Amino acid sequence: MKDLQSEEPKYPVIINKVGIKNISYPIRILNKHNSYIDTTANISMYVSLMPGQRGTHMSRFIEIIEKYRHNVTGPQLKEMCANMIDYLVAEYAEIKMEFPYFITKNSPVSCQSSLFSLSAGFLWINDCEELIHKIKVRVGVTSLCPCSKEISKYGAHNQRAYVTLVVQPAKEEFIWFEDLIKIIEDSASSPIYPLLKRPDEKFVTEYAYNHPMFMEDIVREIYHSVITKYKGKIKYVFIEAESEESIHQHLAVSRIEKVLI
Repeated sequence: MKDLQSEEPKYPVIINKVGIKNISYPIRILNKHNSYIDTTANISMYVSLMPGQRGTHMSRFIEIIEKYRHNVTGPQLKEMCANMIDYLVAEYAEIKMEFPYFITKNSPVSCQSSLFSLSAGFLWINDCEELIHKIKVRVGVTSLCPCSKEISKYGAHNQRAYVTLVVQPAKEEFIWFEDLIKIIEDSASSPIYPLLKRPDEKFVTEYAYNHPMFMEDIVREIYHSVITKYKGKIKYVFIEAESEESIHQHLAVSRIEKVLI
């Protein structure tokens, strides 16, 4: 059949990005404990289009997803980007994946095991000169207001907050989601848990009360932990904490974004 995509376009101009966006697809991700997590990713993939090519081959994006979806790791995503450049005859390739990610948590006192859900993702870009690799997690935590604790006789207001952390390794080093999650949870007033019995609830309530944190405190704690743990190993960090305030109509937000190298 005639290949219209390979025809000369009317206006031979480079297109920076062409591809597919927001396709839902099942994938398997290798976790830090060397086992696989089955989840469903929202995937966007783009390549550049040369001036002499009328259109890209959309089916090839799906072929590439299908080839790699059973083993999503850093090396596989790097290879996936290179494959996109070769198979789609491009000078730029980009893959973005976002998905629910699950870790096993034990409740702090009763030690009952259950699955904790968070949002995670990858961004890989290959422009034939530089490889950009970013890792993202968004984790729910508890925040307890230091000001409220200081001025109130009977407690302090606390709420669920969400922290987004994005890091870009300086090299092709792979950073585990689990390590970023721990940094976030250690920097908040308290982690949250999917399963709590009464002794657990007592523990986390009192723990949060003894660790009051503003949103500003949380992002600074995370920033310090990240640059200490990954000194010389990351070139970019983005941190945003957003609190669903329990006594205010607004959200409270704090953000740090730094290019480190």
